[in-house]
Amino acid sequence: MAYRSVFDGSVLKAEFEKAGINAQFIPLIWKHVLQNPDCKWDEIPSLPSAAYPLLNSKFLPSTSTLHSVTHSTDGVTSKLLVKLQSGAFVEAVVMRYDTRLGKYAGKPRPGGPRSTLCVSSQVGCKMGCKFCATGTMGFKSNLSTGEIIEQLVHASRISNIRNIVFMGMGEPLNNYLALVEAVRMMTRSPFQLSPRRITVSTVGIIPAINKLQCDLPNLNLAVSLHAPVQEIRCQIMPAARAFPLGKLMDALHSYQWNSQQKIFIEYIMLDGVNDEEEHAHQLGKLLETLEVVVNLIPFNPVGNLSQFRTSSDAKVKCFQIVLREKYNIRTTVRKEMGQDISGACGQLVVNQGDGKSAGNAGLLADIEDLHL
Repeated sequence: MAYRSVFDGSVLKAEFEKAGINAQFIPLIWKHVLQNPDCKWDEIPSLPSAAYPLLNSKFLPSTSTLHSVTHSTDGVTSKLLVKLQSGAFVEAVVMRYDTRLGKYAGKPRPGGPRSTLCVSSQVGCKMGCKFCATGTMGFKSNLSTGEIIEQLVHASRISNIRNIVFMGMGEPLNNYLALVEAVRMMTRSPFQLSPRRITVSTVGIIPAINKLQCDLPNLNLAVSLHAPVQEIRCQIMPAARAFPLGKLMDALHSYQWNSQQKIFIEYIMLDGVNDEEEHAHQLGKLLETLEVVVNLIPFNPVGNLSQFRTSSDAKVKCFQIVLREKYNIRTTVRKEMGQDISGACGQLVVNQGDGKSAGNAGLLADIEDLHL
């Protein structure tokens, strides 16, 4: 029998209830594991006597192991290669910031050092986006809630994590139940992250978007749009055929009406494909009735994805100016982090567990920067 992660919260709670053990002890177990990564169950004090044999027979403090950690040369990005119990690999990426650097709206920025963790939700991905290395893997498996949470546990021993972005390998909304449970656990003891510091990115799974605001209120939603018209979107994102742009926009209007929150729009800049001034006007007209922040993302060439080229700085700047000045849409240009360790947007793909890379981390300069 395969052991389950102690961070598979619903499974652990069900087993406790079946054994007549009060579930109030579960956060205490999680806290102890966070503080004592190599602990034995018998070392946890003050649990009911029935809890110890149950934990020993069915659960592990961690079902995954931290296979390797690679640091960028500037020291601000760390890529964690995590080996799952199945033998598969996923990646999580830690990005460190000091928000006091630079200015916002001409004024000094508040805050201080903080870290954002980019987590994976699946091994591989079935969306098949043509500009993303993970799309070449195909879909392998969903991660369990525990396997998602364990990425946070591993990362917390390297850096004090304040923000979470579900922008790693996989389409989070295609692993909906595990995603919802993982986010709920992240916002409770012992992690206690604010839902406003958690962002879920999606290519636009409409049924899940329609459910998300009810299941996870106050969460940040980021949509990988990448094209202003359906034809181009289908060319570079085959999954878009199942989610027509018009219906996706209807879902986003409904989501925003219910949540009263900004929506973040991710737009990868592909030279000659979606980066012309005409495309900027099309995007502006598409989004002008929504309250959004558009994040323009430089394309990172990877492996055999040579059919695409990176847009010039001049094109990116022109695109940004059109959206800002013609349509009054707040538009940022993503500062990429971790390119030298293949940890930037779209650069990650499993290589048979050789430690090189595994995932699809879309890394923001800092998601909180977009909230100001």
